[in-house]
Amino acid sequence: MMAYGESTTLAERKKRAAKRMILGFIGTDIPQEIHSFVHRAAPAGYILFSRNIEEPQQILSLNTKLKELHKNTHRPLISVDQEGGRVRRIRETGWPAMRYVGNINDPQMTKDIAKGITNELLALGFNTNWAPVTDVDSNPANPVIGDRSFGRSPEICSEHVQIFLETMHECGMLGCLKHFPGHGDTDIDSHLALPTVEKERPDLEACELYPFAKNIKTTHIVMTAHVMFPAFDEQYPATMSKSIIQDVLRERFSYNGIVVSDDMEMKAVRGRWPLQQQLDLSCKAGVDLFLFCKEAALQEEAFETLVHLQENDPIHDRLAIASEKRLDTLQQYLIHTPHISFSHVGKEEYTILSESVIRRGQS
Repeated sequence: MMAYGESTTLAERKKRAAKRMILGFIGTDIPQEIHSFVHRAAPAGYILFSRNIEEPQQILSLNTKLKELHKNTHRPLISVDQEGGRVRRIRETGWPAMRYVGNINDPQMTKDIAKGITNELLALGFNTNWAPVTDVDSNPANPVIGDRSFGRSPEICSEHVQIFLETMHECGMLGCLKHFPGHGDTDIDSHLALPTVEKERPDLEACELYPFAKNIKTTHIVMTAHVMFPAFDEQYPATMSKSIIQDVLRERFSYNGIVVSDDMEMKAVRGRWPLQQQLDLSCKAGVDLFLFCKEAALQEEAFETLVHLQENDPIHDRLAIASEKRLDTLQQYLIHTPHISFSHVGKEEYTILSESVIRRGQS
């Protein structure tokens, strides 16, 4: 690895730009746009949605093909949002919403649910799950978090986030804390518009930030929120905010792992600022990886922008190298991703467990 300050070639800049992107796509097989992208420079990884999924064997085949694209590069993050409840891309098991898990408040039950979800994903070829939701459900009118959270108590959320995340890691799956610094007290869906949390810092510390602060040493990945927090930054949402990512997460919490953006196609950010400004500010704030979950044209524009930022500003050259080094540290976990029997998919034991949690968690 070359030292900071040394000149880099165009090929190296392209490689590092691509390694800052996690790509989604349309369809149940790898489209030509992804093949072309990888041929030029391999992305950090991929994210699958319901639109990519037909049945379990097809998922395993697709994930195997995605890994084979990288046979001469780094191991890709093969990721999915499998939280349970309404955010459940793999539907063979009716995994409960985490609200029910938090209501039961039984550490062993949380561990069993996390282990079951993780083993099912490992059997399908995934190595990264964008879970657990770390947000406190502090606003009953919240249209996007709600029962995805473990509850309305920061302490209960923190405890079960820790158990869930540690269990995933023990089983061989990368997880994350999301959505930093907390998406729970919003009344707008960031997929549709830009929410604002109008709390003062002491209130944010006591509620929203609490589960993140308690679990920051447990995680390798933190996902940012496309949410405004005027108490920290009156101009930009967390994903683009140096005051939030660099000053709070990186420096105050002493976090040096991967920071990944929420989907850059969400309307909270998409079109609200020029893409170059979004990527410039987010990189300088401390974001390492960007989710671009669907549009090939936007992925292409983002890639070219990340290359040009390195070309035009030595700071971005250094930031790209630092992000690559952080991504490289995850390779040690991906090397040891275990092979789990396909029989774990839709296992009867998991259905019984899930139905029990839903029944008990509703009471």
